[in-house]
Amino acid sequence: MSLDDSPYQGYLYAYPHKTAYRKLDPRPLLSDVWSGERQDSLFGYVHLPFCEMRCGFCNLFTRANPPDEQVTAYLTQLRRQAAAVRDSLSPGAVFSRLAIGGGTPTYLTAPELSELFGIVGDAFGTIAVPLSVETSPATATPDRLAVLAEHGTTRISIGVQSFLDTEARAAGRPQRLAEVRAALTAIREARIPVLNIDLIYGIDGQTAATWQHSLDEALRWRPEELYLYPLYVRPLTGLGRRAHARADWDRQRRELYRQAVEVLTGAGYVRHSMRQFRRAGAPVPDGPDYCCQDDGMIGLGCGARSYTTELHYSFDYAVAVSEVRAVIDDYLSRPQTDLRYAEIGFRLDAVEQRRRWLLKSLLRAEGVDAAAYLSRFGTTHTGDFPQLDGLVDRGWLNPARTRLTDEGLAWSDAIGPWLVSAGVREAMGTYVPR
Repeated sequence: MSLDDSPYQGYLYAYPHKTAYRKLDPRPLLSDVWSGERQDSLFGYVHLPFCEMRCGFCNLFTRANPPDEQVTAYLTQLRRQAAAVRDSLSPGAVFSRLAIGGGTPTYLTAPELSELFGIVGDAFGTIAVPLSVETSPATATPDRLAVLAEHGTTRISIGVQSFLDTEARAAGRPQRLAEVRAALTAIREARIPVLNIDLIYGIDGQTAATWQHSLDEALRWRPEELYLYPLYVRPLTGLGRRAHARADWDRQRRELYRQAVEVLTGAGYVRHSMRQFRRAGAPVPDGPDYCCQDDGMIGLGCGARSYTTELHYSFDYAVAVSEVRAVIDDYLSRPQTDLRYAEIGFRLDAVEQRRRWLLKSLLRAEGVDAAAYLSRFGTTHTGDFPQLDGLVDRGWLNPARTRLTDEGLAWSDAIGPWLVSAGVREAMGTYVPR
């Protein structure tokens, strides 16, 4: 993949991508997978694959408006899986970060959310640690938010995408501004310490003036965090059949992104990655240290990933509506004994472990800790990845090869895919979207 193709080639939020996963044969027992792993600082993630609607840009693993009985069955199966997974860990396993995502976790009713938090407590313990929950304008209601606050939620993230109804509809997310404002009011009244607002740029018909309007409206709520996402049109999504003139669309997204960086940094926000902006001085929830490069992750639910040093694994993955339903049905039909195994995954050899560590560091504003890399692997990141010189030549990486420049951060969605290994790229290329 060439760095000259486009600044918007793919969002590398995990490495390797799930489309590189394959069925594990034989399936390893989770107790064997985790037996040699450090378990003193784990990340716990729970996936709820349900939403009130399927947004046109969404390629996440989720189903819109499932029948009530399926939601009930999902929570029952989630409790069974939580017990099986907990039994596979050491008795002294400690979790330092928790997140509940999807989908839209607050699609659940307030009583169902209370049940979910009981499952989370049984699986991950009840010690107060930073806990993030995803929500939406339609489901961020006072009764649900009260449950989140009661159970120690420290961060809530809401996908607004645009403060103009016409733009939201153009992105395949019909919503009303009054609903958005009501949700944000309810979140602030719930006194959850950190509010994150997601916005999207590159929507059809969006201009510098309309983008400024959304930025200004978001800033009125003084969110502790803002995430800015370039619009992607992906296969099998509602927008997947829409054609764009690549050069014009790239130019639009780059101009809108530069505008946002200027506006947000001028308003006192610090850029921590291409997408994440955090208000200077905003509260940072206390909790044990967690390093995504080194520490493990335990995922619960259909669609959740788990990470060990050498194995990343999950259940099956799909985007198309019928295929998502089939995967959920399969998950719900599994006996509890099946939940004690890793099903689908990717084994990382020593080279891939180095590459993942580099990517998870380099795409953050703080960059690569060269001493930590040397301590972890016994080699230098510059020696292992001489291609970084090409980023220095472009002015996208500092001469010490540890941090992306401002322009380099803006090109993160090209740099990430460019650094993907040939083996992972081949596996992703042979994956058949469904």
